[in-house]
Amino acid sequence: MGADARTGHRKMPKEECPVCRAPSAPFHVAADGRDYRRCSRCAATFLHAAQLPAVTAEYMHYLLHDNDPADSGYRQFLEPLARPLLARLPPAQSGLDYGCGPGPALACMLREAGHDVALYDPFFHDDPGVLERTYDFVVCSEVAEHFHRPAEEFSRLDGLLKPGGWLGIMTGILTDDERFTDWHYRRDPTHVVFYRPETFAHIARRHRWRHEFPAENVVLFRKNARS
Repeated sequence: MGADARTGHRKMPKEECPVCRAPSAPFHVAADGRDYRRCSRCAATFLHAAQLPAVTAEYMHYLLHDNDPADSGYRQFLEPLARPLLARLPPAQSGLDYGCGPGPALACMLREAGHDVALYDPFFHDDPGVLERTYDFVVCSEVAEHFHRPAEEFSRLDGLLKPGGWLGIMTGILTDDERFTDWHYRRDPTHVVFYRPETFAHIARRHRWRHEFPAENVVLFRKNARS
């Protein structure tokens, strides 16, 4: 793998964007031995496919997380997603915490507010049955940045939502390219795709969702009621 003498960029074959499936996303930047691409269509930044972490490495890293549902600090961290979503939900709705991890704190908070919340996580709550139902809302807290195949994941999430349903996403939204290589969020080895506001706007258009940004690093989508 060579380098362009004028730019220092590595000469790499172009790669399909995993978010919008644009056919050729060029090299963007290298950091810590990892190569990132930037899609010119949806503005997603993503790790080169050959460098995606193995399943075992992901699992071992997730075991280091300490997401205790009783931890008041962690609950406070989740409030920017929970609060605006709860403000938009009628009473006693059905929901799914998608990628809930070993400590489903967000699901606990939503249950305490009177909603029924199922759990799904491929490592810690692998119950395929919950993916055969539809829900009034789905939440993904600190999950979307782990997606190896985001286009497939967002299509699945669309299928899990009832018409008029809400999808709440919390993730570090990329707004400053100059600090990307030093960004703590990028340094997590399991974070492989990073979204700009325009990336989420593209996802919303693709699925005919409405979207809004009620808090920093939070996006709420609403599925068309006539879907």
